[in-house]
Amino acid sequence: MDRIEQLEERVAHLMRAVEDLSDVVALQVRDIERLLRLTQLLAEREAEREGDGATPEANVRPPHW
Repeated sequence: MDRIEQLEERVAHLMRAVEDLSDVVALQVRDIERLLRLTQLLAEREAEREGDGATPEANVRPPHW
């Protein structure tokens, strides 16, 4: 195998690696967007719950105090 063929083979492997990494990044972007939507939904739900005028459970003293 001459030098050109070796370089072509290495380039082909690198291109495959880049494609694989691109797929991973695309999946991560999708997961991050889903988690951001979920976090926003939970934050809105908590804000509504606190807006009801009830004392947040984190601020209520335990019964033994």
